[in-house]
Amino acid sequence: MQTLFYIADLFGVAVFAITGALMAGRKSMDLFGVLVIAVITALGGGTLRDVILGNHPVSWIRDDTYILVASLAAVGTVLWVRLTRPIHETGLLIADAFGLAVFTVYGTEVAMRHDVPLSTAVIMGVITGVAGGVMRDIICNEIPLIFQKEIYATACIAGSLVFVALLGVGASHGVATVLAMLVVLLTRLSAIRWHLALPSFHLLDRDKA
Repeated sequence: MQTLFYIADLFGVAVFAITGALMAGRKSMDLFGVLVIAVITALGGGTLRDVILGNHPVSWIRDDTYILVASLAAVGTVLWVRLTRPIHETGLLIADAFGLAVFTVYGTEVAMRHDVPLSTAVIMGVITGVAGGVMRDIICNEIPLIFQKEIYATACIAGSLVFVALLGVGASHGVATVLAMLVVLLTRLSAIRWHLALPSFHLLDRDKA
């Protein structure tokens, strides 16, 4: 199972690196800029999680496969776009949703291995899922997806809670992983398709009321 989680983590790294490369392409960055944004997007969330949990050295320092996968995914994205055609923004959002699903569940699993409270495990899952994308968007001068109207972090919370709950009732690790990832993915894709959002909080100006 650890081998499968490792492969899933590398898949998430590749997917998030693709979203970083696509965002850098939208900003017309050079190849070095593309690589930097891709690596930050792919590894930022896991790095922050490991630092908070005291899991040292962080994953990409222990294993340079992470840097290699992120770099290859970024370069591959550049070549694909140049040889075919630009990827529509919807493609960026869908790729981001896949990475979000993988990283959320993996981050929750890593935290649980550190015997933290379940609430902390859920928070670590969310951080793993969203932090890299937040860093990407801030560097690229975009409003982070987590702060936009459509459901984003809520999808991570839902998937992480499903993962913890299924393991708690005795479900197999594989079943819990797949179902939790599906919850994140389907929730996020549904939000994109139908523009689902949580209720907004509007503070009325008493002088104008």
